[in-house]
Amino acid sequence: MILGKVTGTVVTTIGHADYKSRRLLVVQPLLLPGEEPSGDFIALDSTQAGIGDTVLVNREGNGARQVLGNPDACVISVIVGIVDSLSIPSFD
Repeated sequence: MILGKVTGTVVTTIGHADYKSRRLLVVQPLLLPGEEPSGDFIALDSTQAGIGDTVLVNREGNGARQVLGNPDACVISVIVGIVDSLSIPSFD
């Protein structure tokens, strides 16, 4: 899992049945000092997250499918939590 910030939404006129009226959100990974940026990605939202929220994202297909309760779902990334606060003592 990774931490990220929701930076946008994706609007589609036709969606796959596996998504079942869940939203697709654009997530920018949060990095520690010195880490290389890996680029933004799209994640299926299962938490009602919104733009600006810090989120916990499962970016592994099998785990994402378990969250959705569908072993055949065509999904790689799922937002599984909205982070209320974050503290990393070595960086405070």
